[in-house]
Amino acid sequence: MSWQPTRSGVERRVEPAGAQEFSDTHRSGRRSPYGPGRRFAAEYLGTALLVAVVIGSGISAQRWSPSDLGLQVLESSIAIMLGLWVLILVFGPISGAHFNPVVSVVDWVLGRRIGRGLPGSEVFAYAIAQTLGAVSGAILANIMFDLAPLQISTNHRVTTGHLVGELVATAGLLSVILALARSARPALSAAAVSAYIGAACWFTSSTAFANPAITLGRTLSDTLAGIAPASAPAYIAAQIVGAAIGLAIISWFYPDAPAAADNVTVLHRVPGSRR
Repeated sequence: MSWQPTRSGVERRVEPAGAQEFSDTHRSGRRSPYGPGRRFAAEYLGTALLVAVVIGSGISAQRWSPSDLGLQVLESSIAIMLGLWVLILVFGPISGAHFNPVVSVVDWVLGRRIGRGLPGSEVFAYAIAQTLGAVSGAILANIMFDLAPLQISTNHRVTTGHLVGELVATAGLLSVILALARSARPALSAAAVSAYIGAACWFTSSTAFANPAITLGRTLSDTLAGIAPASAPAYIAAQIVGAAIGLAIISWFYPDAPAAADNVTVLHRVPGSRR
């Protein structure tokens, strides 16, 4: 949004490109063709495939470059970035492509006072679908690479630096998602979110889990991408704090952020929300 002077000297409000289209959609009262079952299934399947990409690419990288950790991270991060991009494009119009409980909770928090975004009645169901999807994705990745379907990771990751890294990664992720939603650019979410996660795999010490459901799923694979169950609670706590920080940042920069709750992560219409 910007302000431009008119000939009369009075400034007029100018919305970002596409904002009027989104505003008209919100007021139109049209209901989504995707019922709750399809939305929950999209979150389940999308999260499962994302975890399969994360763990599977890590296993491949370990096998292809067994003596070069840096090359392993590069190979895995490229696969994660591209895989996430595609999954957001596929499932975004159905469920919003959250694939992440903290994204779903923030979506609800932003829109609950004005009746937009994810309804409170569906937040828990989204989180359950995402968590079950993460577990399924870990099992799928293990099976694809001829490993035991259920493993317990022995990769202990908790250090002060890693927890700060998770906080930064999650705050940044939420800031990217919400900034795009508020500025009426949700169509860029697939590229921007994927690029951010790809970069965060490198610039954060924790390699950017930034997702409680995926953190739990990664405890079930004793591979490059795994995390020991004892380390998971601290990571999840850091992610929750990071999400709160990201929400606070965007709420300050964009005071009317709740009006864009329907655009997290991708423009989608949730039946029952007021438009």
